[in-house]
Amino acid sequence: MMIKKIDLKILDSRIGNNFSLPTYATSGSAGLDLYACLDKKITLSSNSTTLIPLGLALHIKDPGLAAIILPRSGLGHNHGIVLGNLVGLVDSDYQGQLMVSIWNRGKSIFIIEPGERIAQMILIPVITAEFNLVQDFEKSDRGSGGFGHSGRMHTYS
Repeated sequence: MMIKKIDLKILDSRIGNNFSLPTYATSGSAGLDLYACLDKKITLSSNSTTLIPLGLALHIKDPGLAAIILPRSGLGHNHGIVLGNLVGLVDSDYQGQLMVSIWNRGKSIFIIEPGERIAQMILIPVITAEFNLVQDFEKSDRGSGGFGHSGRMHTYS
């Protein structure tokens, strides 16, 4: 396991007292749980979105890293609560408050409580690309075959 130190700034004095810092739930967790830093609960109606502050900022610094914010699988499966932008990206040079766009794609209202775990964040390596302009590509087995070009692989009943 590789540990990387990331600068974290607390923007809301309730973080660390009433609300948790980002935490790994278990020793095997890949994602850090992120907590809603709210003054009061928010009622999110079906098919609506809201922006939830986390009360903190981070500065990754290393351009070889980025953070990805992902939905929590239980909230998504059980309640239809996912991210409004599906996946959030935090660039290494961003230093503003972290916010999470929450979308209720479920059929019922959902109440977000202050301090509730609403998303998770992982750090990922980033490869910076330089493009090599070509007239044609070398042949590959796939070529330009797109969606479904190889047929249906599995049948489930």
